[in-house]
Amino acid sequence: MTACLAIDVGGTKIAAALVTLKDKDAQVTQRIQIHTPQNPSAEALDDALAEVLQTFQGQFDKVSVASTGIIQNGILTALNPKNLGNLAFFPLEQSIAKHTDKPITLLNDAQAAGCAEFLRQDDVDNFAFITVSTGVGGGIILNRKLFTGTNGVAGHIGHSLADPNGEPCGCGRVGCVEAIAAGRAIARDAAKWENPCDPPEVFSRFRQGEPQAVALVDKSAKAIANLIADLKINLDIQRIALGGSVGLAEGYLARVEYFLAQMPEIYRPNIVLAHYAQDAGLIGAAWWAENQF
Repeated sequence: MTACLAIDVGGTKIAAALVTLKDKDAQVTQRIQIHTPQNPSAEALDDALAEVLQTFQGQFDKVSVASTGIIQNGILTALNPKNLGNLAFFPLEQSIAKHTDKPITLLNDAQAAGCAEFLRQDDVDNFAFITVSTGVGGGIILNRKLFTGTNGVAGHIGHSLADPNGEPCGCGRVGCVEAIAAGRAIARDAAKWENPCDPPEVFSRFRQGEPQAVALVDKSAKAIANLIADLKINLDIQRIALGGSVGLAEGYLARVEYFLAQMPEIYRPNIVLAHYAQDAGLIGAAWWAENQF
């Protein structure tokens, strides 16, 4: 049984751990977490990754990195490169290879979380993970394999069209699911209220039945329900795990299921709440590496 050094690079933190997989079980040990360099330069991120690799030197057989953004030919980019600031087009694979001669795999963090959640699914071949958080992303498993597409873009389901007359999205398109359903979108709309508030307070008011908050949460939930229906009819997805700070908010799944229930049965896959939290990217990255070499 080999050990994988799994690294999860996010906007605010970099987590790493040794992950071993046996059948459907994942063992995460020696987990560490450091802050992602603020206003990061390529040099600062390179130094942070070097620190992580040095910490685990001699303890792993392969390295797998889950990162925000899109990985293309070992380079970190995004649908909207401005979102990455000075890290746009960062040579992620090259940076890691300077500090280890072990095999390296890279993938998007939502794709990695999808892999982790799939570890818990014994009875389906086609599966999707949807995270509704600051943004909306996902991971798609087809015929029991992660589908990344030729350019690593597959799974960016938050940029499916929800409303052609909706709000502009950071990717440059108008009316994406992310621009309507994500936490950032909820915050944008709630800031315009006579009594503005942040997303956690929106959900508190939603659970109290305040009409304005109910309408805003329902706007998000309906967009996600339609996204789920699209995944079901386009890819024959059998089960979906819903995660993220919005997706896991109390009462949210029930609203998604309410809108799905109004559609024909063929559009309604089984939906479960995501199981893994902070370790999802690490476990999924290790699963991906295990299935690559």
